[in-house]
Amino acid sequence: MTTSDADAGRTSQEKDILLTSLDRHRDVVLWKLEGLDDEQLRRPMTPTGTTLLGLVKHLASVEYGWFVETFGGEAEPRWFDPYDDMRITPGETTDRILAFYARARAAADRMVGGLPLDAVGRPSWRDHSVSLRWTLVHMIEETARHAGHMDILRELIDGATGDHRPDTR
Repeated sequence: MTTSDADAGRTSQEKDILLTSLDRHRDVVLWKLEGLDDEQLRRPMTPTGTTLLGLVKHLASVEYGWFVETFGGEAEPRWFDPYDDMRITPGETTDRILAFYARARAAADRMVGGLPLDAVGRPSWRDHSVSLRWTLVHMIEETARHAGHMDILRELIDGATGDHRPDTR
């Protein structure tokens, strides 16, 4: 009998459970982009201009902020205002945003891997400290929330629905 990665995530240590949950939502974020062209990824779908690609850029930015900067790591320089991180400019390519998200995820995973859950950091934009445990839960919530936004945007673009990639086994 073999144990799948998902099963292992449900029976592992706390940090592994939290990371498995976060990765599940991160993967949904990427899945929501599959099969769409650049125009569809950039298409504003709400009165405030929310786009699928803008949500990915935002999630990359907050991964760097919450996991890396909060706990004393060095994030790559942002070429945009992190308080205006959902807007996609004409010069920002899909590949650039997806690579930025991949690097942010990897940097966050390295930081999480090297710290205990009780490690404490202080976000520069807040007046209080947070534990890594709190930050993991917060980022699961943040990523799931925006993955839900992406569900709606994707359905409006092409009718595709679903909360996770279909099992193709």
